[in-house]
Amino acid sequence: MYKLFFFFGLCLFFSCQPVDNVGNTSSEENPAAPGFLAAESDPQAIQIADQVMQAMGGRAAWDAVDTLAWNFFGKRDLVWSKKSGDVVIINPEEESKLTINVFSGKGTAKYKGQAITHPDSLKIEMEKAMNIWINDSYWLAMPYKLKDTGVKLKYLGKKNTAENQPADLLALTFSNTGTTPENKYHVYVDKKTRLVSQWDFFSKADDPEPRFSMPWKGYVEVDGILLSEDRGKRRLEVVR
Repeated sequence: MYKLFFFFGLCLFFSCQPVDNVGNTSSEENPAAPGFLAAESDPQAIQIADQVMQAMGGRAAWDAVDTLAWNFFGKRDLVWSKKSGDVVIINPEEESKLTINVFSGKGTAKYKGQAITHPDSLKIEMEKAMNIWINDSYWLAMPYKLKDTGVKLKYLGKKNTAENQPADLLALTFSNTGTTPENKYHVYVDKKTRLVSQWDFFSKADDPEPRFSMPWKGYVEVDGILLSEDRGKRRLEVVR
């Protein structure tokens, strides 16, 4: 899901244990979404995904979060009400405001203060809003979505990040889900903190080299969970 159209000192908040001490994290505490490809995934990869969820604050904390707000790389501001499904997207440069409910697909659109009401035009804007939300929320919350519908996880062994930090490497691929199911990610999970520390993006699952690699750093605490703001040369700004 390359969705460009479309968290170290936070052990203060959570117990950042070495992997050997969190290996008993139970999938019962982090149930998979319906349609997660468990039978096609490696048990070790699933266990690591559960460890990531625990390190990030835990499934109960993630589920309890009501609203997340962030700026996407200086381009636009989003407010996502997780429980209601309502999303507000404001683009200052375009002088636009899109609202959409991601459950119903319905919403509103305004450009330069003018409402778009024609059904065909509004449909296009709602498709755009949905794609933006899919993209921007994945950049924000991917570690919470390792066991999503249509996801397959493979354990690729141990590998250092670009910053030479030891990690466990997961391959994340998709099957008949999302807007770009042909994409693949390599997800680096830090050996000590169990936080995601880097991802590599592949446009197609069989590409020999990633299109890009980015760190996941600058974790901040928001309502009991961790979110990463630092993507190296780019930055998300989380409202907290």
